[in-house]
This record gives sequence, structure tokens and C-alpha cells, in this order.
Amino acid sequence: MAEEKIKKVSIIISKGSLEGVYPGLIMANGARMEGIEANVFFTFFGLEAIIKKKMDKLKVATVGNPAMHIPSILGILPGMSAFATKMMKKEMEKLDIPPVSEFIEMIHDAGGKLYACKATVDMFHLTKDDFCDEVDDIINVAKFYEVAAGGQIIFT
Repeated sequence: MAEEKIKKVSIIISKGSLEGVYPGLIMANGARMEGIEANVFFTFFGLEAIIKKKMDKLKVATVGNPAMHIPSILGILPGMSAFATKMMKKEMEKLDIPPVSEFIEMIHDAGGKLYACKATVDMFHLTKDDFCDEVDDIINVAKFYEVAAGGQIIFT
């Protein structure tokens, strides 16, 4: 029996930290490189990844992040998030992982579709002008389900 291949993925990015955004971007880029249709839906703080003024300034969350392997109290120290972010970006650079803006551009140029959540855009008082040019549209959840129909939905 032949394996059925995935033809379409729709990835939801809801976290605005460096470690919250990159998994979705990596998955979307990987999908496009495999010829899989990819839609990325940015909601709540995930919008940080597509806001022009913020997309390349994302930070690592050091408070309440057990994967940091430090006591949470240390995470609140001034400069801890900046230090962790610098270290993470340094490691990513060694692996030739691009900054968020470049990654977004790569996904878009490869045919991936990028959407902002209308409810969140309205709640945060944002407009289309706040977003990078690669954002295809601002859509509601009903439209997202329409776009995602027939594919896998992945929540990162």
C-alpha cells in the first residue's frame, strides 16, 4: 500500500518569542521546499513576526520557560532575555538560519501564503500598513478554515 503524502499544511503561530515563531517558519519553509502547499496564520502575539517594526527584534522568553534550565527568578534579571536572545541568534547564525524578516520573505517567495488574524489585528488596533509586504491578507477564522480545508493544521 502506497503512503499518502501530505499535500497542504496550515500552520498557526500564536507566540511572539523567538522560540515561539521559528518552529512555524521552519515548518512552513520545509513544506515549500518539499512542494507542499503552506499557509501560515499569525494570531495573538505571533503577529510580532510580521509587524515591520518588531519582526527582527523578537526575544527569547526567559521567565517561565523550563527549557531554559534556570530558575525563573533569574529570568527576570535585567538583561537576561537580551543575553539569551544573543546566544540563541549566535547559534542560529552558525546553522545559517536567517533572521525572521528574511525567513518570511523566503517562505513568501517560495509560494507560501501568510495571513494575519483579523480579530487580533482589530484587538491590537493594527492596520495592513503595520505588516511586512509579504503578508497576503488579514483574514478571520472562518476564512482560515476555508484556506486550510483538505490539509493538515499545525499549531505551534
